[in-house]
Formats: sequence, C-alpha cells, structure tokens
Amino acid sequence: MDYSYWEVKEWFKNIDFTIVGSGIVGLNCAFYLRQKYPNAKILIIEKGVLPQGASTKNAGFACFGSLSELIDDMKRHTEEEVFSLVKKRLEGLQLLKKNLGEKEIAYQKHKGYELFFKPELFDECLDKKNKVNSLLQTLFKKPVFKIDKNIFNFKQIYKNYITNNYEGQIDTGKMMAALLKMVINSNIQILNATELIAYEENLNEVIVKTNKFEFTSKKLLFATNGFSQKLLDEEVKPARTQVLITKPIKDLSIKGTFHLDRGYYYFRNIDSRILLGGGRNLNFKSEETTVFAQTDLIQNKLEAILNNIILPNQKIEIERRWSGIMGVGSKKKAIVKQISNNVYCGIRLGGMGVAIGSIIGKDLAEMAY
Repeated sequence: MDYSYWEVKEWFKNIDFTIVGSGIVGLNCAFYLRQKYPNAKILIIEKGVLPQGASTKNAGFACFGSLSELIDDMKRHTEEEVFSLVKKRLEGLQLLKKNLGEKEIAYQKHKGYELFFKPELFDECLDKKNKVNSLLQTLFKKPVFKIDKNIFNFKQIYKNYITNNYEGQIDTGKMMAALLKMVINSNIQILNATELIAYEENLNEVIVKTNKFEFTSKKLLFATNGFSQKLLDEEVKPARTQVLITKPIKDLSIKGTFHLDRGYYYFRNIDSRILLGGGRNLNFKSEETTVFAQTDLIQNKLEAILNNIILPNQKIEIERRWSGIMGVGSKKKAIVKQISNNVYCGIRLGGMGVAIGSIIGKDLAEMAY
C-alpha cells in the first residue's frame, strides 16, 4: 500500500520511541515515557485489533501468589527471591490502583481461597504456612494465610481451605479501557493490526519493519511477553491458558478468587457468573503455543470442575470460551533489560500481568530514559 505525504509525516516520521505491544506493560511504558519526555513522539504498534496476549484475556485476579505456589517457588528460588517477587507484585498492584483508581477497574476485595484435591498438599501448606507468613510479615504486618472451613460447600475437595486475606479482583476490560484512555489522553499514538516482522539497528536508530510498512525510531521497546520468542533471544516461552465463563446464575453466592491444584485451575465470580480457567498442566507441551484455541481435553476438564465441584446439581450454561497467551520461564522474575544500544524489553510476566504489568512498564520506561 502507498501512504500519503500526510500519513507518513504524521505517523512515521521523527519517532523517538516505538513500543511493540499494547498490553499492560506497553501502555504503562508509554505513559511513563510521556511523563519524562513531554514532547517526544511515542508510537505503540499492536498486531491485534485489541491487545493480544493475556492483557484483555486474563481472569482479573489481583493476586500475588497462593500459598502452594509460593512454597513451590521456594523450592527453586531463595527466600530472598520469593520475598522480592511478592514485594514487586504488591507494589505493582498498588501502582495500578493509584494510576487508574479502584472504582475505574472495579477493584473488589473478596479474599482469595486455595482449594485442594488431596490432603497431602494441604498438609504441606499447613506445615509451611507459618514460615511463609513470617517471610511476608514486613510487607503485610499481619499473617497473610489462614485456615478456613469449606464455607462455600464445594464438592470433591478437601474439607479445609487456605484463605488469603489480601487478595482481590478487578474487571480486566475496565482496566484495559482505562489504560488506553490514559495513554490516548497523553498524546500517544497506537497502530493496531500492525505486526513487527523484523528490525535492524544502526548507530543512532532502529529500522522497524512491520507487515505493512517500514520506518525508523530512535529507540525500540518490546512489551511482547508470551510472543517474544519469535524476535528475541531471551529465556521466555509462551504458555496458553484456556478460559470459559457461564451465563448469569441466579442467586450466585460465591464471591472471591479461587485457586485449585497449585493454581493450575482458577475461578471467580463476575457479574453473577463463574469465570473458570486453567488446565495447561494436562498437556504442557500442547499449551506451549501462541495459537489462540481451545482443546477438548482441557475444556472437558474445566466443565467437570464446574459441574462436579463448583456448582454441583445445577443446570449451568456456558456463554463463552477463549484463550490467552502468557510468557513464562524457568525463573519467575520478569526480564527487564537493555538488549543493545537502542533496543529494550520488559517480558516474561509469569502469569502475573495484572500484578506486575504496571511496574514492569514503568521499569522498562526508566531503563530507556
């Protein structure tokens, strides 16, 4: 396609910063660059009509890790590293609420609950509960995790829960709409349906090649998370998560965010519905993909959990199914680094995009100052 003089002049000339990806990280990165450089020309390119990845497809958990997840993390990380992970997630959630406002993202604090299929895992969590609470004492001042009975009367699970008093939930759509509004009001341009194909770096600029046009930018910043493997040589791989949501359920009394089987399954209430996702542990290899799709194996498992555990003996209709792409790796810490003279990245959010997306975007912007 040939572009006019006006199009080239307005959108593709004298670009200071180009951000790849309009998810939570990319939008926050652009916002903080604008605070530092009021007159800079900032462009975001996004390959989807809406943000791809997980930013508009996640479950909206305002969480920082269930007890079993943190215990598993301590098997592969030092206690100091786990503390730093939780601290970063907590700071990120506080920044999200500060920037957008709790009302604008429909933040609610109904607590988080961890459910167990087997008593052995519950016993392990019970054994380590005080140690983890002690580790997090300086962050929360009070114990984070406690034991509760099966107050929601879920079936086929262990009789006790682990309750997280500090976990909340948001409306993901409202969050992203508020972020987009914040960025657009900051005079930042976003080009959707524009995919980065390749880039070449010169001494003082980067040649950015997309599926539709080519231009130069002084700096290039990647906020591509689970889609980073194609263009970046970093330790991050995609992880697809599948989700379903029911039609409205009359007199739904379930409130909160729920983690099941080390967080591989998760569900919550939203608009008198149940949102339920997870299951990639059923076939990790098949879910290591950037293809948006559902599989019978996982969808059947999700339906079984819905009908046999969450809402047994009820006629529940499913309204919609979708999938999202996370970025994961052998370490939980996000990758925020300068790749070369004029290229940077903020990726590998490890399924914690709601919690750390805002602060990773801020860190990425500050690295490129």
